[in-house]
Order: sequence, then structure tokens, then C-alpha cells
Amino acid sequence: MPALDAFDSFLFSLSRAFCSSFAVFVQIQGCLICLILAFGWACAAYVRNRQIKQMKDSMRHGNSFSFLCCDVNELEHSNQVNLPRVSVVMPLKGFGEHNLHNWRSQITSLYGGPLEFLFVVESTEDPAYHAVSLLISDFKDEVDAKVLVAGLSTTCSQKIHNQLVGVDKMHKDTKYVLFLDDDVRLHPGSIGALTAEMEKNPDIFIQTGYPLDLPSGSLGSYCIYEYHMPCSMGFATGGKTFFLWGGCMMMHADDFRLDRYGVVSGLRDGGYSDDMTLAAIAGAHKRLITSPPVAVFPHPLASDLTFPRYWNYLRKQTFVLESYTTKVNWIMNRALFTTHCYLSWGFVAPYFMSMIHITAALRIYIKGYSLEETALTSGGEHTTFPF
Repeated sequence: MPALDAFDSFLFSLSRAFCSSFAVFVQIQGCLICLILAFGWACAAYVRNRQIKQMKDSMRHGNSFSFLCCDVNELEHSNQVNLPRVSVVMPLKGFGEHNLHNWRSQITSLYGGPLEFLFVVESTEDPAYHAVSLLISDFKDEVDAKVLVAGLSTTCSQKIHNQLVGVDKMHKDTKYVLFLDDDVRLHPGSIGALTAEMEKNPDIFIQTGYPLDLPSGSLGSYCIYEYHMPCSMGFATGGKTFFLWGGCMMMHADDFRLDRYGVVSGLRDGGYSDDMTLAAIAGAHKRLITSPPVAVFPHPLASDLTFPRYWNYLRKQTFVLESYTTKVNWIMNRALFTTHCYLSWGFVAPYFMSMIHITAALRIYIKGYSLEETALTSGGEHTTFPF
């Protein structure tokens, strides 16, 4: 029989270590994490399928516009003229691969009430300024849209600064303000659906949604897709949630005009992450955050999304958890970060252990080692392989 080389000796020792009681616990834990993820995604799919079934049932009963509204009577002119005014604020930075398509989907909404779009950039030197100006000129007689120049931020992140400038410039009769990122692709009925929920339940503090990532084929895009998939379960409840996505947030305009709950001051004075700050404010004041089942937005990922760009994104997401508004919020963010890391490694570790076991078994088979030489034991008994 051939003698063990250094690599094989290390591999077999590692495989033997992964047969310990603790290793078995880690693998069982990994299976439980997989089951929890599967259950969460199944629940999310149930909520979405229920909504799709409702639309199809409505179409069978003669409502060809069920993709916009389940009750066709709500599309009557007498109802449409009473819809509240909505201001859509979109902070922009740079010009990406899918931005133009996303912006076009945002301004071509079929919402029947008064609607204005406020695109906010840092300066006219931003590539987004010229691109969105050309887009607005193509729809100048059809939509109420304008580009605002916010200038450099000095007390908060640039995105939040742009958002607050947009809020400051919104129409005086605006009832709801909708914040959208430039990577959000809207359905024609999205604004109407969000507004209807706000009208139905005035206690809603923030309405949000979540992105459905569409990988482009690059490694980085699949990494971001994998990162977002577990997070999506927190938004797919079709109702109350504790999570908030900054890419889509509808709020009461008066909350900003009156600085209720310190919304404006909390964002303006040192705010870094808009969604984390607002979620902390909602939690501190026991305010309601909801995510309607229709608030799912296709999110095509860039084709040039490399792994280094994904890693940079991950670092920024980690840094966001270092920002906080109160001591309790800081503790919650740390707990969230710790839990996320533990569950992530708990999910990955069993796969790594399995790879070591499979590699060890293949090395034994290929090299023709005997079990006595490898001394692979588990609980004091020799491990046998099916070959």
C-alpha cells in the first residue's frame, strides 16, 4: 500500500475531527437552518400566490384591470378625482446600466390622482443629471417631473440630504411622499396600490417593499442575490413587518412637515442609513411598518457586477449596522449583526465539512489506502466507505 503523504494525512485528520460530537451538532444545526429558510420562502411564495390567485379570480369575474385594482369600481372617474396627491422623491447618483429603464417605469405610472416626480442630484456634474433631464424632456407634456440640485451634504449622508431637499420642495398639498431608489423598477399600479393601503389604514407609519434580484450571470450578482434572498422573507409577510427597505418607502408628508417623532431631525443630524434610521424611529415610538404583498419590484443586477464590488457592498452593509439613533437601537443592530454572522456560518459550515468527507473518501478510493492506514474513526468505530 502507498504511504500517506502530508496532504492526505492532514485531510484524513480533518475528516476525523469533523466526526466529533460538536461537528455533528454543527451539521444538524445547518440542516435546521436550511429547513427554516425553506419554510420562510414557502410562506413568502404562499403570500404571493394568494395575491396572484385573487387577481386571476377577479379577471374571471370580468375585471380586466385586476393587475391595477381588485375592485374595478375604484377606477371610476368619481373615485379617481378624489385620490390624494403623491410626491415621488428619487435621490440619484451616477448613471448605471438599468437606470434609464427604471426611471421610465417610475414616471409612467397609471396612478389616477395628482402625482409629481422629484429627481434630486448632488450637482449638475452628476452623470444622472443630464440623463434624467433628457428623459423628462421626452415626457414634458405628460408628467409633472423636475430635477433638483441639492448641493453637498454636511450633516448626513448624501442620499438622505437629497431626500430631505426633495421633501422640502414637494407640493404643499401632497399627502403622501414616496421615496424610491434609482434601481427600483415599478409596476404601473404600484403607486396606486401603496396609496390605497395608506388610505385604508391611517395608522401606517411607513409602507415598504422589497427587490426581487435578477442575477446577470456574474459571480458578484449571484452573491448579492444569495445575500438578499434570506432578507426577503422579512418583507414577504403581506402585512406588518419590522424590516424596512430604503429603495421603496411611502410615508405621510405631514410627518416631515411637522417633524413628527423626530423624523427630519433624526435623518438630518448625523443620519447615514435612511431605512435603518426610520426603522429605529418606528420601533422607538411603536409605529406601524407594513409591506403589502404587491410591493415586489424586479431588480436586474448589473452585468459587470464583480466579486470585489459585491465585497464592497457587503462592507457597506456591515458599516450601516454601526450607525444608530439610540442606545437600544445600537444594541439591536449589534444583535442583528451577530445573529446574521452566526446563522451564515452555521449554514455554510456543514457544506464545508461534507466536502472534506467526500474528498477524503475519494482520496482513499483513488490512492488505494486501507482503512487501517487512514484510521478514520467516528465514535471509536472504523468508518467504511461504499466501494
